[in-house]
Amino acid sequence: MTQAIQKKLSDSAAMRWTTLIIVSVTMMFAYFFTDVMSPLEPLLTAAKEDGGLGWSADDYGFFSGSYSFFNVFLLLLFFGGIILDKFGIRFTGIMSTVLMFGGALIKWYGVGHEFEGDLFGYPMQVIVACLGFAIYGVGCEIAGITVSKVIVKWFTGHELALAMGLQVALARIGTAGALAFSLPFAQQMGGASASVGLGAAMLCIGMIAFIVYSVMDKKEDAAAAAVETEPEEGFKFADLKLLFTNKGFWYITLLCLMFYAGVFPFLKFATQLMVTKYGVDPELAGLIPAMLPFGTIFLTPLFGSVYDKHGKGATLMIIGSILLTLVHIVFALPINSWVVAIVVMVILGIAFGLVPSAMWPSVPKIIPMQLLGTAYALIFYIQNIGLGMVPILIGKVNQVNIGADGNIDYTMSMTLFAIFGAIAIIISFLLLAEDKKKGYGLQKSNIQ
Repeated sequence: MTQAIQKKLSDSAAMRWTTLIIVSVTMMFAYFFTDVMSPLEPLLTAAKEDGGLGWSADDYGFFSGSYSFFNVFLLLLFFGGIILDKFGIRFTGIMSTVLMFGGALIKWYGVGHEFEGDLFGYPMQVIVACLGFAIYGVGCEIAGITVSKVIVKWFTGHELALAMGLQVALARIGTAGALAFSLPFAQQMGGASASVGLGAAMLCIGMIAFIVYSVMDKKEDAAAAAVETEPEEGFKFADLKLLFTNKGFWYITLLCLMFYAGVFPFLKFATQLMVTKYGVDPELAGLIPAMLPFGTIFLTPLFGSVYDKHGKGATLMIIGSILLTLVHIVFALPINSWVVAIVVMVILGIAFGLVPSAMWPSVPKIIPMQLLGTAYALIFYIQNIGLGMVPILIGKVNQVNIGADGNIDYTMSMTLFAIFGAIAIIISFLLLAEDKKKGYGLQKSNIQ
């Protein structure tokens, strides 16, 4: 065997970055589909005679939370992490992309058809759409932890935080695209089902992209086996004790729960907030929330590069949590200027770049590789509790805060988001203290 072959593919910068682009495209299309319905709330809640679907605010909140139902209540995301550590990246990745595409088709069918009756007090159309979104949610979250492990596998000792930041940035392009263009596309193409169908087509492309990556991953495993003198320690169920008793891991998990509870559920309601509170034209309202993911496209890789070269990961998480809290305090105040809304959304984009750029690359510093899939799965599982329950809570809060003029008073719901941010600040400081105690290296650079 020649010396050239005696190197892992991940030692080649070209191969590393090609791999990153392929798996990031899969997640970019996934994030587009996740938020493809977020700008459509005005269309979904409009009366049927006005071209809408006739959903209530409660219906929309229940639908938005359904993404996490199976992940949370059936523990499917947690088991997905164990499957990832036990059966590997290729099997788990292909399985998850198939689930995403299948769930998307069900959601597309549900939104595009009318059904008789109701279930649990919700129209059957909402229930069918929720079923598809829940199945999709299982696939999307498992794909997310799989891609995280892919990046750790290929970039450990290299530009890990930058790679994760770029992956997040491309995912945010998907979110931004959904927020900015989903409503105009639906209006031009005849309804909400058109935008959902577009998202499903993208997921099909993403599934094919991951199959292409799987070929590269198999070659990487073969190359690694040729140069490594000791095989990597495999997953054992007994090792789960190391995970569950790790205080630093739980701090990152709870930080993820609180921080993302103040971001993603907020985006579900942000378009309607811009219309109702700030008087933005409904056709333009989605552009303001879209500024958040567009901003993180540049900021997340930037902050990731800072972490790679200079460290200070815990500090970045503290600053991001503080900014998140301040943003929602401003949204809760009786200020109705759309200019203020834009400025605050830009600041939220900075917060949304800071925390993920430091949080996700910090996990491998705390948890060993053989448990990494399960660790990410447990973090995502706890996160999904927030992603599932918070939209339902906000939907019900908004429902009871509808005024005589038919508009929603968002003071209470924005205050709840600010509380999530305040808790995130406390957890960030606890994580910094634990890092000083245990020496995880969260404040140290990633490049070796």
